[in-house]
Formats: sequence, C-alpha cells, structure tokens
Amino acid sequence: MEDGTNSEPSSQNYTARRWPDDYLDGQYRGDYDPQICPVRHVLKGITDKWAILIIAGLKAERRRFSELKKLVPDISQRMLTQTLRKLERDGYVNREVTPLIPPRVDYELTDLGRSFVAQLAPLAEWADANRETIIQSRQAYDERGLGDSA
Repeated sequence: MEDGTNSEPSSQNYTARRWPDDYLDGQYRGDYDPQICPVRHVLKGITDKWAILIIAGLKAERRRFSELKKLVPDISQRMLTQTLRKLERDGYVNREVTPLIPPRVDYELTDLGRSFVAQLAPLAEWADANRETIIQSRQAYDERGLGDSA
C-alpha cells in the first residue's frame, strides 16, 4: 500500500480457532492461520527426512546413538543429535542414559512414536509400490527440458 502498511493479513488478524470446532466432516471451516493450524504443528516435527529415517530405525527395537548413526550413514553426528532431541521433545522418542564410562545412551520409541510408525507403514508401502512410476515421471519431465525451472 502507498501509506507503507502491509496489505497482507497477519496472524493477529485471524480469529484464533481450535480443533474440533472448525473441522466438520474432515473439512476445515475456520480462518486459516499457520500459527494455530493443528496439522502444521504436528507435521513440522516429523516431515524432515532425518526424523522419518530415525523413527524407522527405532521401529523394531531400542538403539544406541552409534547404531542409529550406522543406520543413517549420511547424517552428521550434529544433525542426528539435533533430530533426536527434537523427537524426544515432541514425545516420539525416549532417551535413557546409563552411567558407564563412557556413558551409554539408548533411544526407543514411545507409545506416540509407535503409533506414528503404524501410520507411516502404509505410506512406505505406497512409496515402494509407486517408486518406479515416480522415477519414470521424473525422467519424462526432465527429458521435456522442464527440470529445475520452477
């Protein structure tokens, strides 16, 4: 705007609404506010590639930090630490320190983490079943010269 004010609505202009009042039959009925969107807050913590791989690595059993590092060899030690802390903070992972020299640190999924794995399994099956189709689609797109133009 010419007066220097921003014409975009800020999150302060939205009515603060909460689940389930604005969701009827799975349809969102309220004002969209990224600060209170219930799905966005949950997905933010689990949708990066490291979180998914770490959760998958813990699905069968508790593991030590070094075992997780071997399961996800392309993750840095720093990123593994940060991701585990984030997953622990959000309640997906429990961390247990055994006072030995050096200290032993084990990680395991919580009930919440295991319930997420149960939801992740169908997505993993779908990805595996459709991987070749997606690869072919990417190749066809790239052959048309459209790659990286977005």
